[in-house]
Amino acid sequence: MIETVPVSLGARSYEVRLAPGLLDAAGAHIAPLLKRSKVAIVSDAHVASLHLPRLTASLNARGIAHSHLPLPRGEATKSWAHLQEVVHWLLSEQIERNDVVIAFGGGVIGDLVGFAAAILRRGVRFVQIPTSLLAQVDSSVGGKTGINAPHGKNLIGAFHQPALVLADITVLGTLTERDFLAGYGEVAKYGLLGDAGFFAWLEANGPALAAGDEALRLQAVKHSVALKAGIVARDETEQGERALLNLGHTFCHALEAATGYSGRLLHGEGVAIGCALAYETSARLGLCAQEAPSRVRAHLKDMKMKVDLSDIEGDLPDADGLIALMMQDKKVSAGKLNFIMARDIGEAFVTSDVPAPVLKQVLTDALNRRR
Repeated sequence: MIETVPVSLGARSYEVRLAPGLLDAAGAHIAPLLKRSKVAIVSDAHVASLHLPRLTASLNARGIAHSHLPLPRGEATKSWAHLQEVVHWLLSEQIERNDVVIAFGGGVIGDLVGFAAAILRRGVRFVQIPTSLLAQVDSSVGGKTGINAPHGKNLIGAFHQPALVLADITVLGTLTERDFLAGYGEVAKYGLLGDAGFFAWLEANGPALAAGDEALRLQAVKHSVALKAGIVARDETEQGERALLNLGHTFCHALEAATGYSGRLLHGEGVAIGCALAYETSARLGLCAQEAPSRVRAHLKDMKMKVDLSDIEGDLPDADGLIALMMQDKKVSAGKLNFIMARDIGEAFVTSDVPAPVLKQVLTDALNRRR
């Protein structure tokens, strides 16, 4: 049975469809979108080696012609060079405005290909087929696309909604434990920012979910997507409520920049550490009881995830250096950095009222725990 979550955005509305084995029926779901039976697929080479035959077989079954561009895996692929490569390839494939581009992979591919689709011929349609947990619960939904810059993460991009999202829960079984748990950082974020009941459900079911229970995985992905879809429908371009989805991300993006967008720190790992730091900062400010950050750290540790700066290998900048990187964040407004703080589990809010000395002390203490 296919689960469906609508993303209600008027003329730009679309569905997120979720089910085990959905990849084998992708062609049937994509065919109604096509003006002509042709698509272009962009994936990373690793995803292609695992899953491309299933996708192309489903397209062949519907008589849909297809071409494929493989890209290197990893955050470094979200670059000007690879954006240019994708756009030039799509032009060479004579992709028209009414055609469909398929972003087949994790968050890196979805962000990059979505941005290429946004700027190609002033906007072509694209379909997200997310293959990582992080992409299924977060980055494939909501239309944020873009690439990184040396100054910071996702600083170049556009809002461009997909025409459809197809999430096959089965493909999560091919993720490494590290990649799956990195994606779980985004799952936990949804409970922390606005659904205490969901976070309690994760505390009870997270270990079994991580161990491979497909029914629990489907339930977690669907609930996460539904939470995000509701927020996106109310605030598509992040003028208010949607900023809550950045819980943990201000810290995370600085840490990703500090580690060179390398394998030292995966995005979801940075989100998990960032959520723990956000709750710790909230407690230091007297916004929430100390039990809240303690509970966040306890659950992340139960899930065998990265929790603190001490879990990141290699050197990091000092507190001032990390704060300088944070100041490149997209959420800086009028020179002030907006944070997502919390009053309790499931009660996050946006504020620029985080005193610099408190922030510096939180980071200094976290860095000292690395020694």
